[in-house]
Amino acid sequence: MSLLRILFVVLVAYPVVLIMLGINVRHRARLPRRGPAVIAANHNSHLDTLALLTLFPLHRIAQVRPVAAADYFLANRLIAWFSLNVIGIIPIRRKRERDGDDPLVACYAALERGEILLIFPEGSRGEPERMAQLKFGISFVAERYPRVPIVPVFMHGLGKSMPRGEWLPVPYFCDVFVGLPLKWRGDRESFMGELEQSFHKLKEKLAAPEYL
Repeated sequence: MSLLRILFVVLVAYPVVLIMLGINVRHRARLPRRGPAVIAANHNSHLDTLALLTLFPLHRIAQVRPVAAADYFLANRLIAWFSLNVIGIIPIRRKRERDGDDPLVACYAALERGEILLIFPEGSRGEPERMAQLKFGISFVAERYPRVPIVPVFMHGLGKSMPRGEWLPVPYFCDVFVGLPLKWRGDRESFMGELEQSFHKLKEKLAAPEYL
């Protein structure tokens, strides 16, 4: 199904993000060139995944896997087929069905295969251009794979282009700021604090005049 994913990026993501909206990426060189790796991004819009997919070369698209809520993206057969085979999501269940179940097992398997995960630590989409409280799920990934780079990415503008509840985007320029990879330092609280601080630092760059 990699051909379907490439066609989706070329025929949908590129026209919407690169032509209709416009995107400026700062510090693109910090993005991982190959997996295993994790992109940790803020979440304001369904356009977030499209924007992130455009950051990677086409020959890597099959290895870039958005992590998404199973209860939403597997809601019916049509949405499930499109989400799994065209977008290439890794579905996770937000609630454990049984004690001892680990909802992140599919994420671990993807990293073992050398894939790049797109994770939104806030969980669901929040208010336009406002960050919600980060959830701890990504810290379990960092703890299990301490040598896998986790790269914070802050996006601005997509929440105004197509906020939660809207289905048609309006033209609004998007800025993307790529941070330095985070290192696992031994405990989840510290990791989450460092991730939150990274997001705040990247957000502050909105006021910076130079674009690198």
